[in-house]
Amino acid sequence: MVKLVIRWALLAAALLLISHLYSGFVVTTFSAALIASLVLGLLNAVVRPVLILLTLPATIVTLGLFLFVINAVVFYLADWMLDGIATTGFTAALLASLMYSAAAVVIDAALQRVFRED
Repeated sequence: MVKLVIRWALLAAALLLISHLYSGFVVTTFSAALIASLVLGLLNAVVRPVLILLTLPATIVTLGLFLFVINAVVFYLADWMLDGIATTGFTAALLASLMYSAAAVVIDAALQRVFRED
């Protein structure tokens, strides 16, 4: 449970960092980042698998590159749902989702080392 809360807070901090580094994506407050990271997690768990299944032919034809578009759609959907975050367009959502995914990989790897079971 502690690992989950720490991961949630770190992903929210990652959203704030992305907002600071990239002007096409804006997060207003840390509480908005916490809510956005929660909504992104829920969308990735519920909506993303459905989108992957529906766009499977396009994903196969593009050798998996269409998954980047699906990530951007999920990010753009979270932007549409929430008031505390904003993107300037689909390209901004794509770049922000790529940065967020990279941050999530780094966070997961770090937490795996910290919370490893001996």
